Amino acid sequence: MKPITFPNWWIVGTAALALGLQTAPSTGQPAASQNGSAPAVIFHPTPENLGDSLMARQQYQAAVDQYRQATPTPELLNKMGVAYQLYFDVRDAGRCYREALRKDPKNAKYLNNMGSIYMANREYTRAVKTFRKAVQYDPQSALYQKNLGTALFADRSYKKGWVAYQEALKLDPEIFDHSGSVRVENPGTIQDRGAMNFYMAKGCMKAGLPDRAIEYLRMALNEGFTTPKKVIADAEFNPLHNMPAFLQMMEAQGVYLNGISAHAPVQQ
Repeated sequence: MKPITFPNWWIVGTAALALGLQTAPSTGQPAASQNGSAPAVIFHPTPENLGDSLMARQQYQAAVDQYRQATPTPELLNKMGVAYQLYFDVRDAGRCYREALRKDPKNAKYLNNMGSIYMANREYTRAVKTFRKAVQYDPQSALYQKNLGTALFADRSYKKGWVAYQEALKLDPEIFDHSGSVRVENPGTIQDRGAMNFYMAKGCMKAGLPDRAIEYLRMALNEGFTTPKKVIADAEFNPLHNMPAFLQMMEAQGVYLNGISAHAPVQQ
């Protein structure tokens, strides 16, 4: 029997896996062998298969050209939307996601992707509503909870945003350290990023991660969301007051706690 071989287009790279794209093999018809032995299996790639392969090689425009030739199922439309979005065509990406949602309105993945378009367009209230629906249909997704929190921060609903972030961290403690499929980055304005970092610092304190809390506080201070006086007055940060890294951070802000310096005195 001749060995079964797979053509090059079938090799799916890490880019497609990171996007959450799943490519199923086409059902090929076995070709009869000339010597009468068992037929060799020959796979004929569909336009969707070829599009998936091009996505894996980050050839997004070429992938769109292949997807256009395929049957426009909701999943195909979603893939096309991702391809458009990855080469920064937000308008066509949104059109694809909306069409996918018309056919499958309760699909959390499509809702999440549509929410990312609203975020890109700074339509934060619509983004919040869309991410809430994604969470409703898939409450176990840390990514959707995280994206909801980011949208809430961008919409200046800081406390609600932190609640969503806490839910995301419960589901995946490392959600802020790795990427998912179509994700939403940090809020666009300095004020909103400062709010996010301040509440992340509070979360790190609750999680017993004081070193990371200090780093988030440093960013919140640099972004002007809070002040050293407010940080010192916040009881949640009291355990940091004797930590050298915290004292050094306060010194950089011109504040000395109880006259104590974090730097060792210079001896001459």
